[in-house]
Amino acid sequence: MASMTIRGAMAGVPPAWRRVASAIVLVPLFVWVTTSAAPWTFQALVVAASLLACGELARMFERTGRPIHTWLCVGVSTALTASFATSLYVWLPTPEIVLVGGGLLIFSAPLWTAGRPVVERTANTLFGAVYVGWLLGYAIWLHGRADGPGLVLFLVGVTWAGESSAYVVGSAIGRHRIAPVLSPRKTVEGSVAQIVVSIAAALGFGLWWLPGCSAIGAAGAGAALGILGQVGDLAESAVKRSIGTKDTGSLIPGHGGMLDRVDSLLFNAPALYFYSLYAWCRA
Repeated sequence: MASMTIRGAMAGVPPAWRRVASAIVLVPLFVWVTTSAAPWTFQALVVAASLLACGELARMFERTGRPIHTWLCVGVSTALTASFATSLYVWLPTPEIVLVGGGLLIFSAPLWTAGRPVVERTANTLFGAVYVGWLLGYAIWLHGRADGPGLVLFLVGVTWAGESSAYVVGSAIGRHRIAPVLSPRKTVEGSVAQIVVSIAAALGFGLWWLPGCSAIGAAGAGAALGILGQVGDLAESAVKRSIGTKDTGSLIPGHGGMLDRVDSLLFNAPALYFYSLYAWCRA
């Protein structure tokens, strides 16, 4: 009821101002949870994001008539993300155990669910659980590293700075479509701006949040996030195009659904985690 009231109150506000209003409220809260709250608070936030994002994805499949075990998809996705947190406390299950167990549940679902077995239902359910639950879990592992809060702020700051620049530049001077079938609004000009701004933001945020990271390491991380973030965004667009829908939801005023907010992070969180382990930017 509260979310419906908020959306109703924001209905007459221009989209740009809705985005700004949402950011004013959510960004300080996110920074506090990431840097000052107990670690389990951040972990719970990521698990909740996984549940909401996978729920949006499953409902998209349902609305367009694509077969999927909705509750099983959301349940396995949420359990997968949560297992990244439990593994930090040396508890079972680990992500690998949950992945195998969840996969067995999904593969065996035709044995204990009603209706004619459809292989697409199994494939869609497994896809949704792994795409959201597994990839988003790396944000928890990233936060669990030394300098983890700084790494998470670096991840989100660079990703969103790059995305914002791509939107602004693409809207203003974009002429050449980079993926007209998947996302007609995305342009080469916006793509280049996203990479350039991601590198610049990485250099600035690296000095601020990761003082132990070299300039070369920060720039390399920025370039990787600028490129992979676009791939993640286009991957979500490919899913939406393939099932004939445009929006994942309207949870966040001016920003769309949760899946729209984390699509780039689904690729960037694992990328920065492994980059911080093996490349220049060691935490």
